[in-house]
Amino acid sequence: MDQQEQYLRELKMLFWENSLNPDEYQIERLAHFASLVTEKNESVNLISRRDITKIVENHIFISSLISEYLPEKVNKFLDIGTGGGFPGIPLAIMRPLMRGVLADSTAKKIEAVQGFIKHLRLSNVVAENNRVESPEFKEKHKDSFDLIVSRATVPLIILFRYSIPLIKDKAFIIAVKGGDLDSEFQTAEMKYKAYIKKSTVFELSYKPNNVRNQKGKKLILLELTK
Repeated sequence: MDQQEQYLRELKMLFWENSLNPDEYQIERLAHFASLVTEKNESVNLISRRDITKIVENHIFISSLISEYLPEKVNKFLDIGTGGGFPGIPLAIMRPLMRGVLADSTAKKIEAVQGFIKHLRLSNVVAENNRVESPEFKEKHKDSFDLIVSRATVPLIILFRYSIPLIKDKAFIIAVKGGDLDSEFQTAEMKYKAYIKKSTVFELSYKPNNVRNQKGKKLILLELTK
C-alpha cells in the first residue's frame, strides 16, 4: 500500500467513525494533500517532523472538521498564519463554494502552499506572502471577509486586532486553540467587547482517538459586528 492510499484509508475511517460524509473526490483530494505536505516537509518545515506520522489525524482531519462548525452564509474566508495550508486548504476542499485567502509571512511556506493549490486544482483559494497587519494587505482586503480562521497562531487579542480592519460589518472568527482560553478571552474582551455579539466554545473531541478530548483542543466561534 502506498502512502497516499494509507492516508485515504485513515481519512475514511475518521470520517465514518464521526458520522461525516464527504464525497469520495473530497477525501481523495485530502489524502493527496497529505502526501504533498509530507513530501515537501522534507525540505521546508511546514509541520513538526515528529508530527508527520500523525498528519492525517492532527492536521488534515482537524482542519476538515472545522467545516462542520461554519456558520451559514459565509462566503469568503481569511486563513491567518496558514503555515503549510492549515486549515485553509482542507476548508477549501470541504467547502468548494467558499472563496479564501491563505496568508503567511514566510515566503517558503507560501511558495509550498501555492504549489499545493496548483497540484490540487483548487480554484477557490489563493495564497499570499504577507503580514495581515501590513498596510498593503489591509488596503487590498479592507472589509472583505465574513470569516477569519486560524490555528493557534497568535493570542486572541492579537487575532482581533488583525481581523477588525479586514472583516465586513458582520463576520465570524474561528480559532482552534489549546491552553488557558479563559484568560485569553478575558484579555481580548476587555478591549474588543463592543465587537463581540456572541461567543461559543466547542470541545474538539472525536472518535476513535480523542473521545474525551485528551489533547485539550477547543474551537472558539465568535460572531462579530462592527
